[in-house]
Amino acid sequence: MNVTLPPDYKPSPKEEFMNPMMLEYFRQKLLDWKTELLKESNETLEHLQEGGVLEPDIADRASIETDRALELRTRDRARKLIAKIDEALERINDGSYGYCEDTHEPISIPRLEARPIATLSIDAQERHERMEKTHRDD
Repeated sequence: MNVTLPPDYKPSPKEEFMNPMMLEYFRQKLLDWKTELLKESNETLEHLQEGGVLEPDIADRASIETDRALELRTRDRARKLIAKIDEALERINDGSYGYCEDTHEPISIPRLEARPIATLSIDAQERHERMEKTHRDD
Protein backbone atom coordinates (compact mmCIF):
# COMPACT_ATOMS: atom_id res chain seq x y z
CA MET A 1 0.00 0.00 0.00
CA ASN A 2 1.60 3.22 -1.15
CA VAL A 3 -0.60 6.21 -0.32
CA THR A 4 0.53 9.82 -0.38
CA LEU A 5 -1.28 11.98 2.13
CA PRO A 6 -2.13 15.59 1.32
CA PRO A 7 -0.42 17.81 3.94
CA ASP A 8 -3.78 19.02 5.30
CA TYR A 9 -5.47 15.60 5.48
CA LYS A 10 -7.44 14.83 8.63
CA PRO A 11 -9.63 11.72 9.01
CA SER A 12 -13.34 12.43 8.86
CA PRO A 13 -16.39 10.39 9.90
CA LYS A 14 -17.83 11.25 6.46
CA GLU A 15 -15.32 9.02 4.65
CA GLU A 16 -15.16 5.23 4.58
CA PHE A 17 -13.75 4.04 7.92
CA MET A 18 -10.12 2.92 7.68
CA ASN A 19 -9.84 3.55 3.96
CA PRO A 20 -6.24 3.51 2.63
CA MET A 21 -5.74 7.24 3.25
CA MET A 22 -7.00 7.02 6.84
CA LEU A 23 -4.83 3.97 7.51
CA GLU A 24 -1.79 5.78 6.13
CA TYR A 25 -2.61 8.82 8.30
CA PHE A 26 -2.62 6.71 11.47
CA ARG A 27 0.42 4.72 10.32
CA GLN A 28 2.38 8.01 9.94
CA LYS A 29 1.06 9.26 13.30
CA LEU A 30 2.23 6.05 15.01
CA LEU A 31 5.63 6.07 13.26
CA ASP A 32 6.20 9.73 14.19
CA TRP A 33 5.31 8.99 17.82
CA LYS A 34 7.64 5.98 17.85
CA THR A 35 10.49 8.04 16.37
CA GLU A 36 10.00 10.70 19.05
CA LEU A 37 9.96 8.11 21.85
CA LEU A 38 13.11 6.43 20.51
CA LYS A 39 14.87 9.80 20.32
CA GLU A 40 13.90 10.64 23.91
CA SER A 41 14.89 7.15 25.05
CA ASN A 42 18.33 7.48 23.44
CA GLU A 43 18.82 10.89 25.09
CA THR A 44 17.87 9.36 28.46
CA LEU A 45 20.28 6.49 27.92
CA GLU A 46 23.11 8.87 27.05
CA HIS A 47 22.33 10.94 30.13
CA LEU A 48 22.30 7.85 32.36
CA GLN A 49 25.65 6.71 30.93
CA GLU A 50 27.16 10.11 31.73
CA GLY A 51 26.32 9.47 35.41
CA GLY A 52 28.78 8.23 37.94
CA VAL A 53 29.76 11.62 39.27
CA LEU A 54 30.16 11.16 42.99
CA GLU A 55 28.70 14.11 44.77
CA PRO A 56 30.23 14.56 48.22
CA ASP A 57 27.00 16.07 49.54
CA ILE A 58 24.48 13.39 50.56
CA ALA A 59 21.50 15.57 49.56
CA ASP A 60 23.00 16.11 46.09
CA ARG A 61 23.64 12.38 45.76
CA ALA A 62 20.08 11.58 46.81
CA SER A 63 18.75 14.10 44.28
CA ILE A 64 20.86 12.55 41.50
CA GLU A 65 19.64 9.05 42.42
CA THR A 66 16.02 10.24 42.40
CA ASP A 67 16.55 11.80 38.96
CA ARG A 68 18.11 8.57 37.66
CA ALA A 69 15.23 6.48 39.01
CA LEU A 70 12.74 8.82 37.33
CA GLU A 71 14.65 8.60 34.04
CA LEU A 72 14.64 4.80 34.23
CA ARG A 73 10.88 4.74 34.88
CA THR A 74 10.36 7.13 31.97
CA ARG A 75 12.50 4.92 29.73
CA ASP A 76 10.53 1.83 30.79
CA ARG A 77 7.25 3.62 30.05
CA ALA A 78 8.58 4.60 26.61
CA ARG A 79 9.62 0.99 25.95
CA LYS A 80 6.09 -0.22 26.78
CA LEU A 81 4.54 2.48 24.59
CA ILE A 82 6.83 1.53 21.70
CA ALA A 83 5.66 -2.09 22.04
CA LYS A 84 2.02 -0.91 21.89
CA ILE A 85 2.81 1.26 18.86
CA ASP A 86 4.38 -1.76 17.14
CA GLU A 87 1.24 -3.77 17.93
CA ALA A 88 -0.93 -0.99 16.45
CA LEU A 89 1.24 -0.93 13.30
CA GLU A 90 0.76 -4.69 13.04
CA ARG A 91 -3.02 -4.19 13.30
CA ILE A 92 -2.79 -1.71 10.41
CA ASN A 93 -1.02 -4.41 8.39
CA ASP A 94 -3.54 -7.15 9.23
CA GLY A 95 -6.62 -4.93 8.76
CA SER A 96 -7.87 -4.92 12.36
CA TYR A 97 -6.66 -1.40 13.25
CA GLY A 98 -9.36 0.99 14.43
CA TYR A 99 -11.82 -1.71 15.45
CA CYS A 100 -12.69 -2.50 19.07
CA GLU A 101 -11.24 -5.80 20.31
CA ASP A 102 -14.44 -6.49 22.30
CA THR A 103 -17.25 -5.37 19.99
CA HIS A 104 -15.43 -5.28 16.62
CA GLU A 105 -17.18 -1.94 16.02
CA PRO A 106 -15.17 1.06 14.76
CA ILE A 107 -13.36 3.06 17.45
CA SER A 108 -14.23 6.75 17.10
CA ILE A 109 -11.81 8.89 15.10
CA PRO A 110 -11.47 11.45 17.96
CA ARG A 111 -10.44 8.59 20.29
CA LEU A 112 -7.89 7.29 17.78
CA GLU A 113 -6.58 10.84 17.27
CA ALA A 114 -6.08 11.20 21.03
CA ARG A 115 -4.81 7.63 21.57
CA PRO A 116 -3.75 5.99 18.31
CA ILE A 117 -2.83 2.78 20.16
CA ALA A 118 -6.40 2.34 21.48
CA THR A 119 -7.76 -1.20 21.12
CA LEU A 120 -11.15 -0.61 22.76
CA SER A 121 -13.99 1.79 22.01
CA ILE A 122 -14.79 4.24 24.79
CA ASP A 123 -17.83 2.17 25.87
CA ALA A 124 -15.80 -1.05 25.95
CA GLN A 125 -12.95 0.72 27.79
CA GLU A 126 -15.37 2.02 30.43
CA ARG A 127 -16.88 -1.49 30.85
CA HIS A 128 -13.37 -2.92 31.13
CA GLU A 129 -12.40 -0.35 33.80
CA ARG A 130 -15.62 -0.99 35.78
CA MET A 131 -14.88 -4.74 35.71
CA GLU A 132 -11.31 -4.12 36.89
CA LYS A 133 -12.55 -1.87 39.70
CA THR A 134 -15.14 -4.45 40.77
CA HIS A 135 -12.52 -7.21 40.89
CA ARG A 136 -9.99 -4.99 42.67
CA ASP A 137 -12.49 -4.19 45.42
CA ASP A 138 -12.99 -7.92 46.17
